[in-house]
Amino acid sequence: MDLLRSAYTSDDEPETLPGTKPVSKPDHLAIFPPSKRPKPNYPYPPLNNPHHGYWSHSPSVLRPQAPIVGRYVSKREQALSASVSQVPVLNPDPNRDAPLSSSPGSIRDSDLPHSISSLLRHQGRGYKQRSQVPERLSIELHYHTKAVNALNWSPSRAHLLASAGMDGSVCIWNVWSRDQKLARAYRFHSAAVKDVKFSQQGLFLLSCGYDNSSRLVDIEKGLETQIFKEDQAVGVTKFHPDNSNIFLSGGSKGRIKLWDIRTGKVVHEYARGLGSILDIEFMVNGKQFISSSDVSGSNISENSIIVWDIARQVPLSNQVYVEAYTCPCIKHHPLDPTFVAQSNGNYIAIFSSIPPFKLDKYKRYESHGVSGFPIKCNFSLDGEKLVSGSSDGCIYFYDYKSSELIRKIKAYEQACIDVAFHPVIPNVLAACSWSGHVSILE
Repeated sequence: MDLLRSAYTSDDEPETLPGTKPVSKPDHLAIFPPSKRPKPNYPYPPLNNPHHGYWSHSPSVLRPQAPIVGRYVSKREQALSASVSQVPVLNPDPNRDAPLSSSPGSIRDSDLPHSISSLLRHQGRGYKQRSQVPERLSIELHYHTKAVNALNWSPSRAHLLASAGMDGSVCIWNVWSRDQKLARAYRFHSAAVKDVKFSQQGLFLLSCGYDNSSRLVDIEKGLETQIFKEDQAVGVTKFHPDNSNIFLSGGSKGRIKLWDIRTGKVVHEYARGLGSILDIEFMVNGKQFISSSDVSGSNISENSIIVWDIARQVPLSNQVYVEAYTCPCIKHHPLDPTFVAQSNGNYIAIFSSIPPFKLDKYKRYESHGVSGFPIKCNFSLDGEKLVSGSSDGCIYFYDYKSSELIRKIKAYEQACIDVAFHPVIPNVLAACSWSGHVSILE
């Protein structure tokens, strides 16, 4: 519980990225003096003084004044006005439109090793290999100072990995870059970030968190393009598998919303008096989705997992899982009509995705531990293996068909939270921990 408490509390002092300089205040906005008398103490701020500017922290700072109509304007004032008008007005929040990293790496694949580039090129040719179990830790990625909640590989730019942390940051990693592996580091959120997803085209990144918002970022420009505000902390987001213009979000008040990015508005809302939404997963056909909610504060456990019809906004079944455990993760099998749910009962349950969505009572994956952590699981690309994090810091690999444990790898001292197979290279896995580590296993 001490680990959970420390990760969910924020520090009072703002954090500065490693190797960066503090952002200086803009000094281009001039303060025009009144005409003639009284003479101001500082009629023209020195151009090299960072404390004179529109966004100064001093409470007594003056705003630029418009010249009085008809009064004499000196040549010096005219020249200074012209120089000010040529400078664009900055956004009042320095974190909104620019990443904090002063020397970010590249998101390009130009400096990747030849062996990795050749493997990634097979993606466009439809080349697939049978999934393999990674054998060793190959890369460690350091930036986050608190627990990392989610990982997501870019489906179209498979050399990029996104991570979301309790420290309020979202990172994009150029995993195999020979230069700087941290390609982008954003702090657009004002609180912990719970989930992060790439769009199908890999051009945008969607994140959500405890600041009651989901935020869309253009990763090429490093700009936040849209904010989707809610009246609840947002714990999970998911792009529609066939249309990246719409996405689902689920929050702490039990409401699930379907957003249209083109309008920035909610298209549908799915509410059933649920507890906090823990995870959302689309069915393969994109016409239904599965939600998992926290039922620990209720005597009714039948709403723990619900299958919804997207268009009709109604639940197709709410008696999928009736045991008194919450399920922090839901994953649909990439090929078979089944889905799995990570249970706080320290096992993974498997269900049919065909009505009536029955639980398989004779099959479960149980060697790892959950112990109240938001532990996630994931399928390999061919669906033959199921991997799960664990509260003991290990990564567990299961055979999907037999549910037998294939391998156990000790990765961290604290809980391993999320695990994600690479979308192209069959023996590559990304993992993250409650201590803030992000790792690549091969």
